[in-house]
Amino acid sequence: METLPPDLAGRTREAAPGVELAASPMLATLSDRRDFPQGWVFERKLDGIRVLAVRENGQVTLRSRSGRRLDATYPEIVEALAAQECPDFTVDGEIVAYAHGRTDFARLQQRMGLTRPADVAASKVAVTYYVFDLLRLDGTDVRRLPLRTRKSLLRRSVAFAAPLRFSAHRNAGGPELLADACRRGWEGLIAKRADSTYQGRRSDDWLKLKCSQGQEFVVGGFTEPAGSRVGIGALLLGYYEEAEGRLRYAGKVGTGFDRRTLLALRGELDGLRVDASPFEGRVAERAARWVRPRLVAQIAFSEWTRDGLLRHPRYQGLRDDKDPADVVRERTEP
Repeated sequence: METLPPDLAGRTREAAPGVELAASPMLATLSDRRDFPQGWVFERKLDGIRVLAVRENGQVTLRSRSGRRLDATYPEIVEALAAQECPDFTVDGEIVAYAHGRTDFARLQQRMGLTRPADVAASKVAVTYYVFDLLRLDGTDVRRLPLRTRKSLLRRSVAFAAPLRFSAHRNAGGPELLADACRRGWEGLIAKRADSTYQGRRSDDWLKLKCSQGQEFVVGGFTEPAGSRVGIGALLLGYYEEAEGRLRYAGKVGTGFDRRTLLALRGELDGLRVDASPFEGRVAERAARWVRPRLVAQIAFSEWTRDGLLRHPRYQGLRDDKDPADVVRERTEP
């Protein structure tokens, strides 16, 4: 079992309980930057859900980015972490599912939200937990250590075998590395300062370099189906303005659904119906049906229009790991 070297332990402070550390994950900032000097590392941007895992006092706990417990949904991850020789740690990573050799959020969604063992088994969706950071080791908070040191400790402390995998990184990169990632069908890259500390907030020390546009949006309404379509016609989407906290309309999405998804969404939306629009300002959508802004959808799109609406949006799935109040328009760093 790996223990924290004395010289490193002297540079840290006593840890808060592991679950408290897992309540504030570090978040990356969207960026158009492509040229990086030495001192940055590059990891694959995965198409899954962010999960922080805590092993403490003989128990393993999985937490989503919003703090929701996920132990029952991913029991094989809990079992693999419980089998580790190291008895006390908090790690950060992403749970993904594969389809046709690539990570696939739609496939992962078939597993999300399941809590009964029979339902988990019946889904037949295998998952992998890619671990990329270490927050606590042997009772010591290591967040103030440099990223490269944390990753080294992580690799020596955890035995990586399916369904656990270490998220590999490159020590140099630029436009050619991102281009290669996009050719492989990846979401993009995460660029991280090698000497950065772990901060429980969004930071410019971690940058998202995307191959295509996409983010989460809050569902504020829907339209009725037409013709042979069932369930819904389109979802009405929005995001919260960071300063005012108002829900701003971002457009509608009517593609990316299959019949089962359309019917399931209608069932959820009917339970959230309200009379008034949750959006700030007028939404020029005839016969719109309004709902309480409780659902968060992952949407891919080509670009933003000058009017602040989505161009060519495509529905990818609902997210149960993010609080609607945290959904804002992602903007590139200045």
